[in-house]
Formats: sequence, C-alpha cells, structure tokens
Amino acid sequence: MKVIYRITYPNGKIYIGQDLTDSINYFGSAAHALIAADFTREQRRDFTTAADVSRREVEFIKAFRSNDPAVGYNRWPKFKAD
Repeated sequence: MKVIYRITYPNGKIYIGQDLTDSINYFGSAAHALIAADFTREQRRDFTTAADVSRREVEFIKAFRSNDPAVGYNRWPKFKAD
C-alpha cells in the first residue's frame, strides 16, 4: 500500500510525506495484526508505482504550500513565491 499523508502540527504548520512501507499501521501504535485482520490483501492491493506516489506528493506539497516556511515544514521542492 502506498500513501501520501498530511500532518498538521499544533502550531498550524503542515508536513506532507509518503509511505511506501506497506504497513497498514504506519501512522499509529495499534497492533498491526488487529488492523490487518480487518482488510483482505485484495482490499490493500495498490498498483501505483513509487514514482507515481513521488509525483503526487510533490503536487500536494505545492497545492498546500507546505514548502513555504510560513506554512509548513517541507523543504523540497524549493518554495517559489508567486
């Protein structure tokens, strides 16, 4: 499973990243087996490539402006003010 995620910190700044680990529990501390038992392998299957995920991650970073130091913590791609 490949995902792009957004974290919003208490100060309101955001970070956008990606997970290519295939862990259904990447964002939490619940028991992996308990979560995985609720989903079939077919439900978790994803044919998206890592390159597609990276491309979409950059699109989200730009869309949410999380690479703007005033808005978020992403430092790549380099922020360009409009």
